[in-house]
Amino acid sequence: MKTKSLIILLLAFGLLSACGEMNPHPMDMNQALQNAQTKADHEALAKHYEDVAQEMRLKAEEHKKLLKQYEREPWLMGRQSTDFGVHCQRLIDVYEKAAEENLEMAKMHRQM
Repeated sequence: MKTKSLIILLLAFGLLSACGEMNPHPMDMNQALQNAQTKADHEALAKHYEDVAQEMRLKAEEHKKLLKQYEREPWLMGRQSTDFGVHCQRLIDVYEKAAEENLEMAKMHRQM
């Protein structure tokens, strides 16, 4: 019973944190991109993109842990464990793709 309660608590926390508001752009990106002229401006943008990529990697890792949990103990979720697993895998793919794209943007700004 304790294990089941713990699993439910962890899942609830995971779902709530996944749904939480993310602020990937603390700066006005349109303004920053339009005004980027100096090396320092492009370095700041590159750093921003790298930071966002790191956030995306962390989110992907969180969902990988959840996916392992669903795969390790599917009986705790019943028939929904497959749905949760598919959902987690999609989010992992999205977060990893976002990380790659942000790193590519950082690379482009470092070359400018």
